[in-house]
Amino acid sequence: MHKVDPETLKTTQKVDWSKFVAVNGATAHPHTDPDGTTYNMGNSYGSKGATYNIIKVPPTKNTSGDTLEGATVLCSIPSVEKSKPSYYHSFAMSENYVVFIEQPIKMDLLKIVTGKLTGKSISEAISWHPKLNTIFHLIHKQTGELSTIKYLAKALSTFHQINAYEEDGFLIIDMCTGDDGQAINNYNLQNLRKNGEDLDEVYNTMCRVFPRRFVLPLNVDCDTPYDQNLNRPDCTATAIRTNKNMVFCTHEDLHGEDLHQYGGLEFPQINYGKYNTHSYRYFYGCGFRHLVGDTLIKMDLQGKHMKVWEQPGLYPSEPVFVPSPNATEEDDGVIMSVVITPNKDKSTFLLVLDAKTFKEVGRAEVPVNIPYGFHGTFNSTQ
Repeated sequence: MHKVDPETLKTTQKVDWSKFVAVNGATAHPHTDPDGTTYNMGNSYGSKGATYNIIKVPPTKNTSGDTLEGATVLCSIPSVEKSKPSYYHSFAMSENYVVFIEQPIKMDLLKIVTGKLTGKSISEAISWHPKLNTIFHLIHKQTGELSTIKYLAKALSTFHQINAYEEDGFLIIDMCTGDDGQAINNYNLQNLRKNGEDLDEVYNTMCRVFPRRFVLPLNVDCDTPYDQNLNRPDCTATAIRTNKNMVFCTHEDLHGEDLHQYGGLEFPQINYGKYNTHSYRYFYGCGFRHLVGDTLIKMDLQGKHMKVWEQPGLYPSEPVFVPSPNATEEDDGVIMSVVITPNKDKSTFLLVLDAKTFKEVGRAEVPVNIPYGFHGTFNSTQ
């Protein structure tokens, strides 16, 4: 991992993860508690097969140099298939739990190793298994204990979670999911180099991704009844105990029918600093009417209404929410997004929207071309 000076963009230090925790890589989506404790995930591989590891990094360090000092593996979860762990891009976190979603997108470790020798792409070692269930693993953040209850759902694919929080004995997980896990292979170079009708054909075969809610009952014990919905009556998501240690869940849609015309939603963002792990009302994302996002969307969970920013021929990046100083309301702030265009007569620019109204506040053009970006962050100078 490289440390980069945000002012000069120069690399100042290289940090070797293996000196602190024995994991192979980590996600690009860590979560941070209010006290500064950071959580992430990474795999390890040994004689017993693949293991998913929850990493915990304390907020205080004895030295200023190494950002991972004190990092520990909070919990290790064995893969359902030892030689075929699930692919994951991120994970969810509530106030007391880390939630790992083991989806039926499998990475064949033998094919990955042999692929290096034969020159084959790693994508050929990743496969979708629609007949397998998705498993939600709950890990307590203080004890590292893995819940004995396994929460199952039908096969789904997910890259990004929106938020997760606990309420009245339930753990609510909101995330962007699809019903097909082959999306990874849609973005290969062969497809991205296409244009016109050929590119449209690729898009038309792709699974749409939509925001959905799963509600997991936390207080499942020997007295919990079987074969009946354990969820609250005000929620259309269901959770049914099917045997001693299993609860099967279905989702609730977090959108109206109008989202379909925008191709679903991905790259979700919230007012993270104040509402992550807490009940919230708004989230933001990109609509995908093409292979890359072409709209910005604000979703209001009260009534599942949405606001949209769009301009023909412009393609915005993931929206980043920046709260106003001394903000008193959840959506008091601005949305920032880097917008690109293939039009040679137009410039790349940083778009700023009023997060409340979703109206444009301004834009800052730059005299260089910028590639389409997935993720971003705002770094205050104050």
